[in-house]
Amino acid sequence: MVVINVTDDAETFTCNAYLATDGRPTLVDAGAMEGVADVVREHTDALEAVVLTHQHGDHVAELEAVHDAFGPDLEVYAYADHPLRTEAIEDGDTVVIGDEEFDVVFTPGHADDHVSLVSETTLYSGDVVVHDDGAFDDGSFGRTDMAGQSRETLIESLERLLERMPSGDERGESAGVEHMYAGHGSVFHGDVRTVVRTALERAKKREPKYPDE
Repeated sequence: MVVINVTDDAETFTCNAYLATDGRPTLVDAGAMEGVADVVREHTDALEAVVLTHQHGDHVAELEAVHDAFGPDLEVYAYADHPLRTEAIEDGDTVVIGDEEFDVVFTPGHADDHVSLVSETTLYSGDVVVHDDGAFDDGSFGRTDMAGQSRETLIESLERLLERMPSGDERGESAGVEHMYAGHGSVFHGDVRTVVRTALERAKKREPKYPDE
Protein backbone atom coordinates (compact mmCIF):
# COMPACT_ATOMS: atom_id res chain seq x y z
CA MET A 1 0.00 0.00 0.00
CA VAL A 2 1.36 3.40 -1.02
CA VAL A 3 0.97 5.95 1.81
CA ILE A 4 1.84 9.63 1.47
CA ASN A 5 2.11 12.16 4.29
CA VAL A 6 0.33 15.12 2.67
CA THR A 7 1.32 17.49 5.49
CA ASP A 8 5.00 16.61 5.32
CA ASP A 9 6.00 20.11 4.17
CA ALA A 10 3.87 21.97 6.74
CA GLU A 11 5.37 25.10 8.27
CA THR A 12 2.59 25.42 10.87
CA PHE A 13 1.48 23.00 13.57
CA THR A 14 -0.51 20.08 12.22
CA CYS A 15 -0.83 16.36 12.59
CA ASN A 16 0.49 13.99 9.98
CA ALA A 17 -2.31 13.41 7.47
CA TYR A 18 -1.85 10.23 5.46
CA LEU A 19 -3.19 9.50 1.99
CA ALA A 20 -3.45 5.85 0.94
CA THR A 21 -3.68 5.86 -2.85
CA ASP A 22 -4.00 2.18 -3.77
CA GLY A 23 -7.44 0.62 -4.08
CA ARG A 24 -9.84 3.02 -2.39
CA PRO A 25 -8.10 6.43 -2.05
CA THR A 26 -8.48 7.35 1.62
CA LEU A 27 -7.17 10.14 3.83
CA VAL A 28 -6.47 9.36 7.48
CA ASP A 29 -7.01 12.65 9.33
CA ALA A 30 -7.27 15.96 7.50
CA GLY A 31 -4.62 17.97 9.31
CA ALA A 32 -4.42 21.70 9.92
CA MET A 33 -2.12 22.73 7.09
CA GLU A 34 -3.72 25.14 4.67
CA GLY A 35 -3.73 23.59 1.22
CA VAL A 36 -4.05 19.95 2.28
CA ALA A 37 -6.74 19.40 -0.36
CA ASP A 38 -4.39 20.70 -3.07
CA VAL A 39 -1.67 18.27 -2.02
CA VAL A 40 -4.16 15.39 -2.02
CA ARG A 41 -5.23 16.35 -5.54
CA GLU A 42 -1.62 16.10 -6.72
CA HIS A 43 -1.92 12.37 -6.06
CA THR A 44 -5.58 11.59 -6.78
CA ASP A 45 -8.69 13.23 -8.20
CA ALA A 46 -10.89 10.55 -6.70
CA LEU A 47 -10.59 10.73 -2.92
CA GLU A 48 -13.33 8.47 -1.61
CA ALA A 49 -13.07 8.68 2.17
CA VAL A 50 -11.60 10.42 5.19
CA VAL A 51 -11.12 8.47 8.42
CA LEU A 52 -10.57 10.49 11.60
CA THR A 53 -8.54 9.09 14.48
CA HIS A 54 -9.95 11.85 16.72
CA GLN A 55 -11.16 15.41 16.45
CA HIS A 56 -8.49 17.62 17.98
CA GLY A 57 -8.02 20.73 15.86
CA ASP A 58 -4.70 19.68 14.36
CA HIS A 59 -6.43 16.60 12.94
CA VAL A 60 -9.65 18.12 11.59
CA ALA A 61 -9.09 21.82 10.83
CA GLU A 62 -8.86 21.19 7.07
CA LEU A 63 -11.68 18.63 6.91
CA GLU A 64 -14.21 21.12 5.53
CA ALA A 65 -11.77 22.24 2.82
CA VAL A 66 -11.12 18.61 1.84
CA HIS A 67 -14.85 17.94 1.77
CA ASP A 68 -15.49 20.99 -0.40
CA ALA A 69 -12.71 19.96 -2.79
CA PHE A 70 -13.83 16.36 -3.31
CA GLY A 71 -17.57 16.71 -3.25
CA PRO A 72 -20.63 15.76 -1.25
CA ASP A 73 -20.18 12.03 -1.87
CA LEU A 74 -16.97 11.96 0.18
CA GLU A 75 -17.43 9.53 3.07
CA VAL A 76 -16.26 10.75 6.47
CA TYR A 77 -15.72 8.16 9.21
CA ALA A 78 -15.50 9.28 12.84
CA TYR A 79 -16.19 7.92 16.31
CA ALA A 80 -17.72 11.14 17.67
CA ASP A 81 -20.36 13.26 16.00
CA HIS A 82 -19.24 15.84 13.44
CA PRO A 83 -21.32 17.91 10.99
CA LEU A 84 -19.55 16.23 8.06
CA ARG A 85 -19.58 12.69 9.46
CA THR A 86 -21.35 10.23 7.17
CA GLU A 87 -20.28 7.00 8.88
CA ALA A 88 -20.14 6.45 12.64
CA ILE A 89 -17.44 3.97 13.66
CA GLU A 90 -17.19 2.03 16.90
CA ASP A 91 -14.78 -0.39 18.51
CA GLY A 92 -14.78 -3.63 16.55
CA ASP A 93 -15.93 -2.13 13.25
CA THR A 94 -13.90 -2.48 10.06
CA VAL A 95 -13.05 0.14 7.48
CA VAL A 96 -11.19 -0.08 4.17
CA ILE A 97 -8.22 2.26 3.79
CA GLY A 98 -6.52 2.03 0.42
CA ASP A 99 -6.37 -1.66 -0.37
CA GLU A 100 -6.44 -3.02 3.19
CA GLU A 101 -9.18 -3.71 5.72
CA PHE A 102 -8.59 -2.24 9.17
CA ASP A 103 -10.11 -3.02 12.54
CA VAL A 104 -11.26 -0.05 14.58
CA VAL A 105 -9.83 -0.11 18.11
CA PHE A 106 -11.20 2.39 20.63
CA THR A 107 -8.15 3.99 22.26
CA PRO A 108 -9.13 6.98 24.45
CA GLY A 109 -6.87 8.71 26.95
CA HIS A 110 -5.33 11.42 24.80
CA ALA A 111 -8.81 12.16 23.44
CA ASP A 112 -12.10 10.66 24.51
CA ASP A 113 -13.09 9.92 20.89
CA HIS A 114 -9.77 8.42 19.83
CA VAL A 115 -9.59 5.32 17.66
CA SER A 116 -6.65 3.44 16.17
CA LEU A 117 -6.82 1.49 12.94
CA VAL A 118 -4.99 -1.82 12.62
CA SER A 119 -4.67 -4.31 9.77
CA GLU A 120 -2.56 -7.42 9.34
CA THR A 121 0.43 -5.25 8.42
CA THR A 122 -0.25 -1.62 9.36
CA LEU A 123 -1.22 0.62 12.27
CA TYR A 124 -2.62 4.13 12.01
CA SER A 125 -2.16 5.13 15.63
CA GLY A 126 -3.19 8.77 15.73
CA ASP A 127 -1.78 10.22 18.95
CA VAL A 128 -2.22 7.27 21.30
CA VAL A 129 1.26 6.00 20.39
CA VAL A 130 4.00 7.52 18.25
CA HIS A 131 7.54 6.43 17.44
CA ASP A 132 9.29 9.72 18.26
CA ASP A 133 7.98 13.13 19.27
CA GLY A 134 10.76 15.11 20.90
CA ALA A 135 10.01 13.67 24.32
CA PHE A 136 10.95 10.04 23.61
CA ASP A 137 12.32 7.99 20.75
CA ASP A 138 11.37 4.41 19.87
CA GLY A 139 8.01 4.58 21.64
CA SER A 140 6.06 7.55 22.98
CA PHE A 141 2.44 8.52 23.52
CA GLY A 142 0.10 11.50 23.32
CA ARG A 143 0.05 13.92 26.21
CA THR A 144 -2.49 13.30 28.97
CA ASP A 145 -2.16 16.38 31.18
CA MET A 146 -4.90 18.57 29.69
CA ALA A 147 -8.63 18.72 30.42
CA GLY A 148 -10.48 15.61 29.30
CA GLN A 149 -7.31 13.50 29.12
CA SER A 150 -6.28 10.58 31.32
CA ARG A 151 -3.01 8.71 31.67
CA GLU A 152 -4.81 5.74 33.25
CA THR A 153 -7.21 5.51 30.32
CA LEU A 154 -4.36 5.81 27.82
CA ILE A 155 -2.54 2.93 29.54
CA GLU A 156 -5.66 0.79 29.19
CA SER A 157 -5.89 1.78 25.53
CA LEU A 158 -2.29 0.77 24.82
CA GLU A 159 -2.94 -2.59 26.48
CA ARG A 160 -6.08 -3.05 24.39
CA LEU A 161 -4.20 -2.12 21.23
CA LEU A 162 -1.52 -4.72 21.92
CA GLU A 163 -4.19 -7.37 22.45
CA ARG A 164 -5.79 -6.53 19.11
CA MET A 165 -2.64 -6.25 16.97
CA PRO A 166 -1.63 -9.29 14.91
CA SER A 167 1.72 -10.59 16.13
CA GLY A 168 2.73 -12.78 13.21
CA ASP A 169 2.96 -16.56 13.26
CA GLU A 170 5.58 -19.08 14.28
CA ARG A 171 6.04 -20.35 10.73
CA GLY A 172 7.13 -16.92 9.56
CA GLU A 173 4.39 -16.64 6.97
CA SER A 174 3.17 -13.44 8.59
CA ALA A 175 5.51 -10.95 10.25
CA GLY A 176 2.73 -9.07 12.00
CA VAL A 177 2.33 -5.31 11.99
CA GLU A 178 5.40 -3.75 10.37
CA HIS A 179 4.24 -0.22 9.46
CA MET A 180 3.12 2.51 11.87
CA TYR A 181 1.73 5.84 10.70
CA ALA A 182 1.37 8.06 13.76
CA GLY A 183 -0.21 11.48 14.11
CA HIS A 184 3.14 13.09 14.95
CA GLY A 185 6.78 12.22 14.52
CA SER A 186 8.26 9.84 12.00
CA VAL A 187 6.77 6.92 10.13
CA PHE A 188 8.10 3.64 11.55
CA HIS A 189 8.79 0.41 9.68
CA GLY A 190 9.76 -2.61 11.74
CA ASP A 191 8.36 -4.43 14.77
CA VAL A 192 5.49 -2.12 15.70
CA ARG A 193 4.53 -4.19 18.76
CA THR A 194 7.90 -3.33 20.29
CA VAL A 195 7.22 0.39 19.85
CA VAL A 196 3.79 0.07 21.46
CA ARG A 197 5.19 -1.97 24.36
CA THR A 198 7.90 0.66 24.96
CA ALA A 199 5.29 3.41 24.99
CA LEU A 200 3.20 1.40 27.44
CA GLU A 201 6.14 0.87 29.79
CA ARG A 202 6.90 4.58 29.76
CA ALA A 203 3.26 5.52 30.30
CA LYS A 204 3.02 3.15 33.27
CA LYS A 205 5.80 5.04 35.06
CA ARG A 206 3.23 7.84 35.34
CA GLU A 207 5.96 10.46 35.20
CA PRO A 208 5.29 13.75 33.38
CA LYS A 209 5.96 13.43 29.67
CA TYR A 210 7.12 17.02 29.46
CA PRO A 211 8.99 18.99 32.16
CA ASP A 212 6.26 21.64 32.39
CA GLU A 213 3.42 19.19 33.11
